Amino acid sequence: MNPNDSQTLLIKNLSTHFFTGKGVAAAVDDVTLSIPRKSIVGVVGESGCGKSVTALSVLRLVSRPGRIVSGSVMLDGEELLGKSPGEMRQIRGNKISMIFQEPMTSLNPVYTVGRQVMEAMRIHGNTSETEARDRAVEMFSAVGIPEPEHRLRSFPHQLSGGLRQRVMIAMAMVCRPRLMIADEPTTALDVTIEAQILNLMKELEEKFDTSIMMITHNMGVVAEICDYVYVMYAGRIMEQADIFELFDNTKHPYTLGLLGSIPRYGGVRRRLYNIKGMVPSLLDLPKGCRFSPRCEQATPECESREPELYDAGAGHYVRCFLHANANRGEKQ
Repeated sequence: MNPNDSQTLLIKNLSTHFFTGKGVAAAVDDVTLSIPRKSIVGVVGESGCGKSVTALSVLRLVSRPGRIVSGSVMLDGEELLGKSPGEMRQIRGNKISMIFQEPMTSLNPVYTVGRQVMEAMRIHGNTSETEARDRAVEMFSAVGIPEPEHRLRSFPHQLSGGLRQRVMIAMAMVCRPRLMIADEPTTALDVTIEAQILNLMKELEEKFDTSIMMITHNMGVVAEICDYVYVMYAGRIMEQADIFELFDNTKHPYTLGLLGSIPRYGGVRRRLYNIKGMVPSLLDLPKGCRFSPRCEQATPECESREPELYDAGAGHYVRCFLHANANRGEKQ
């Protein structure tokens, strides 16, 4: 039996670099992650940490001056990096779909939303106009859009933000993809609609057996929907664990900072914690651990060399010398 059979997506040692006039920026640097079948995996971190570039690398949509320089991306055991442009066009939207964070800029304003959803089926499913329309109505109903037949004739500007996001989810799910990539899908929505969208995605994952890569900076979203989490910083995986282990036994100072910056109701009121400093420029990364200039627990060792991703037990890995001594040499 193939060891990759239980994985919908398996990324190994992926590196995507941007070759600029000022130097080479390693936006994704030797990243390894997997998404098991019928699961929701979170990729979390600040803006500029490499989350979206990882997703675009999976879809082979990295634009110049960016280029995938090494690694492997396998969907259901099938290598994607060797596919031709034509083969990738058949995979995008069919086997892998993507939801973007701002549906108003992702939907074409001159076409009805129904036509845009039906187009995906006509391209990938070889369906007739009538079959595509019936399927679109079915998906609109599945994602909770009221009066689905009427909404097919609506233009994007005639719908609320929440309904536009539901249209994007319907478009992503209409071809029953194996993997759905959701890039900050609730950023532009209020908290009530955000909760509805997250619940909807969870329901669709269970109903259609679709695996989901959830890209977000919001640890609250991670806690709400994800089964397993990868924490990224400056192009690297800093910590990874299942959702309960990560929140109950957080190890990396960066992850602790992300959790500490979440507003909480009740208790003693205090100033909201923030991680000092800024994400480093990918053209001028610090020597040693990339987080060390901002880390309150940094040691001279952290500033002189970069830690490996060490096994902390229970499927928990952390790129930090503070937790490496007991497991020195047990690298992922």
